[in-house]
Amino acid sequence: MTESSTPRAWTHGNYGVCRLEGRENPAFVLNEGGSPPERWLQQIWRHQRLQRTKLVALDGRPVRVLHPGFWNRESGPDFKDAVIQLGSGLTLVGDVEVDLHPAGWFGHGHASNPAYDRVVLQVVWGPGSRPVDRAVLAVSDVLDCPLDEMAPWLEDEAIQRLPATTPGRCCGPLSRVDRDRTEALLDEAARVRLNRKVAEFAARGRSVGWEAVLWEGVFGALGYRENSWPMRRLAEIAARQLPKGNVQVCEAMLFGIAGLLPPGMRQGEGSAYVQSLWDIWWEEQSDWKELILPRKAWRIVGVRPLNHPQRRLALAARWIADPTWINRVRAFLNLEGRRRTSTAWFVRELCEGFNSTSEAFWRSHWTLRAGDRSGLLPWIGPARTTDLAINVFLPWMIAEARMQGDEDRALRLERRWMEWPKGQDNGDLKFARRRLWAGAKADVRWTAARQQGLLQVRRDFCLAAGSLCTGCRFPSVVGHPETEGKCGGL
Repeated sequence: MTESSTPRAWTHGNYGVCRLEGRENPAFVLNEGGSPPERWLQQIWRHQRLQRTKLVALDGRPVRVLHPGFWNRESGPDFKDAVIQLGSGLTLVGDVEVDLHPAGWFGHGHASNPAYDRVVLQVVWGPGSRPVDRAVLAVSDVLDCPLDEMAPWLEDEAIQRLPATTPGRCCGPLSRVDRDRTEALLDEAARVRLNRKVAEFAARGRSVGWEAVLWEGVFGALGYRENSWPMRRLAEIAARQLPKGNVQVCEAMLFGIAGLLPPGMRQGEGSAYVQSLWDIWWEEQSDWKELILPRKAWRIVGVRPLNHPQRRLALAARWIADPTWINRVRAFLNLEGRRRTSTAWFVRELCEGFNSTSEAFWRSHWTLRAGDRSGLLPWIGPARTTDLAINVFLPWMIAEARMQGDEDRALRLERRWMEWPKGQDNGDLKFARRRLWAGAKADVRWTAARQQGLLQVRRDFCLAAGSLCTGCRFPSVVGHPETEGKCGGL
């Protein structure tokens, strides 16, 4: 490597500079006419960075996205098994193809390729002539924030287009860095990740409102990986419209709109409790019939009982029904004190005051169909509580404080975020530790923020270098340039 191309070494305070060196400058990657790279458009669709209530196909039909599909990094359509409603027609399950222009359908040979026969929607940047028998959605005018504001986030997301399935033979650059320096680097990376989350909440909040974007985040987190998108869709449809003060009505409405009330209960089958939900929904369903989610929007098989969408929606119904809940959570996290960064205390705060006629049922049933179980079943565990605090509540509150110009409160909330106890381990964290410590024990006093920082390092460097760590810049960043590009070499 020449001296001029050597990445800058990390020093306290410059992680944000180091992570961006060597990348394309987003300001200079727009195509002629101002359209973004196609990889950006894929990420816009993947994360639905759109004003989703304003989506209209080029033929005039409204587009409702119940699930954007699963990102396909192999050959074929860009997203598999999306769930889309077009106008007042039936819900369609199929694939989504992303092209910059409608003409790409023919120009790229999709029209004659059987692999694209299941495509139900083509997503493009700007309008133009549309292909035969395909709905086309142009998104340039319905982003949730201006493209130049979104560009740095898009570059981060686009890095993930590279495969990361091979462990590589990493040189373990962090195994030779002392604990204080490692923790300082992870803290800086964590703040980069936090600011990214705050910016997303701010952009979406300006589009749909602060309370609405909070419910979207809460429902998405409750859906976990399998059901995040249909849960978000429920939040968009109903979270702010349900009546306060009556848990059972909120439950019935959420289950009904979700399409998750067990069939046949109207005829008296099943428990009296489920029958009571049907009695409520029976009177309301005609007003919601065009918005009811199809069963195929949900992923049920293999979902742990605690994560089942019925149980998650029962919990959400309790939060929605309590008109004081959002302000109580806000007050709990705003105040100083050790309890405010305790997962156990936050679990109690989130579930405090639950008392309704449905409580007895959910104490002993995982789902509406499950049999009676002995013992008190938990509403929410520490892992999901930490996820809500780190990924939803605190970033949302920081975005709100900054929007109001209250920087002191934003800094207090950032400290709360940085101090939150570590969360559950997962495959992404294990992957990053395996590469960056090469099997050695990570000598780090872990917090949830430092876990987030490790994920950010993985995003900024590991994913950018590919499966074999080819050309990885991270060793030079932490002061081991002699191993750069050799970590995963064969």
